[in-house]
Order: sequence, then structure tokens, then C-alpha cells
Amino acid sequence: MAESHPSTIKAVKRRPTLSDAERYARLSSITGITFAVLLVAALVLVHSAPNLKASEADFTAFYASSNTALVTVGLYLVPFAGIAFLWHMNTVRLLIRTRTPSPSAIPDGLQLLAGSLFVALLFAGTAAAGAVALLKDLGAGPLPSMDVARGLLAVGYSMVFVYSVRGAGMYALTTTTLLANASILPRWLAVLSYLLAAFLLISTTMNPVVMLLLPAWAVLVGVVTLVRTRHAGQAPPEPDRQAPLEPTPPSTPESTSTGEKPA
Repeated sequence: MAESHPSTIKAVKRRPTLSDAERYARLSSITGITFAVLLVAALVLVHSAPNLKASEADFTAFYASSNTALVTVGLYLVPFAGIAFLWHMNTVRLLIRTRTPSPSAIPDGLQLLAGSLFVALLFAGTAAAGAVALLKDLGAGPLPSMDVARGLLAVGYSMVFVYSVRGAGMYALTTTTLLANASILPRWLAVLSYLLAAFLLISTTMNPVVMLLLPAWAVLVGVVTLVRTRHAGQAPPEPDRQAPLEPTPPSTPESTSTGEKPA
């Protein structure tokens, strides 16, 4: 039987085997970045529509132009951003379970509910805000009055900035608690995350920038978690502790005798 070449054996030995924690940390980082890119692009496009403070002339000019196509494209990007967030949330939950197989029930359940509510309200709010633009680009009927367009925009703003942002804050709060309990987050990032969660929970602004805080936080947490998990996985293994050797019993004349008689 042919023996394997030494270089082949070395190459096989050099291939690192990722642990579950490293694999989930990598996935959470990738999905967090994907979620951030898609959500930023979608919100920039949807926000090209007039805001609540715009005049009726601005509403009329916008919906008479071709700029509504940007809003429509943004509406189609929002679901993909939500799907990326759900992937991100699930990989984070799996990462936590590699360190704590039975996490605290209250923050664990609240994290799942908060993340789901954030996505659902984000979908509903952006759909209401871009409904008139979608009707104009894809529909064949007459557009509603500008008062109706402003009313739908107000409904969308309230769902996103009043309710969805609270869900984002609750998600950041519970996720930080779970990651900190699992000793995955460093202390400085845990403190920063709690401050961010508190801001999202009490914020009353309707500036679109507030919606960018959660994706930015997800990217930061994903990158830091990936780096810390890699360092933990590359830690040198402890040296093997060999069992102490048992003392050899002293030899006796009977054990050393060869059966020959002395001369």
C-alpha cells in the first residue's frame, strides 16, 4: 500500500476546522453587513418622496414626475433587507447557544418577538409611505388626492418611527443582554449597546438617520464578535497532562534468576 507524501499530510493538517461558534459568528457578520447595505439603500430611495412637512405643491410636483420610480425600487428592496435581518437574528441566536445552551428565557423570548415586530412594522410602514408612488408607477387608475397621500405618509411614518424603532431598541437591548451573559461582547461594546438601545426606546425624532442606527450597530457587533471568536478559536491548546508513571517494583532474586546454578 502506497504511503501518503509528507507534504500532503502537512497540507491536510493545516486546514483549520471551524467550530460552531466561529461559523455562526462569521454568518452573523455577513448577514449583518448585508442587512445594513440593503436597508440603507432602501431607506434612501423611499425617503426621496416628500416628507410630512412638505407643501401640497411639493406633493403634486413629485407625484407628477418620474422620481416616484426611486420610491418603488426602494419598496422592493425593503423585503430583502428584512429577510437579511431575520437571517442575522437567527445566526446571532445560534451563536449565543454555542456558549449558553439554555439562555435566560425572558430576554431570549423578547429578542425573538422584538426582532419580528421590527421587521413587520418596517414592512407595513414603508408600504404605506410608498403606496401612492407604487400606484402611480404600476397602476392604471387615477391617483388619490394629495391629502390622502399625506395621510398614508403619516401612517407610514408612525409605524416606522414610533413603533418599529421601539422594536429595534428592544431587540438591541435583549441581544446585548444575551451576548453579554454569554461572555461574547466586550464590556465597552455592551455599555455602548445599552446606550443605543435606550436612545431608540425613548427617541421621538422622525429623522431617517435614526433608522440607520440599528444596521450600524449590527455591523459593529458582528465584526467584533467575529474577531473575538476567531481569537478564542486560535488560542493554543493546553498541554496534555500525562498520568504519572507507576513506580517499578524492586527486583527480587527470584525474578532475576535464570535457573542456572552458581558455579
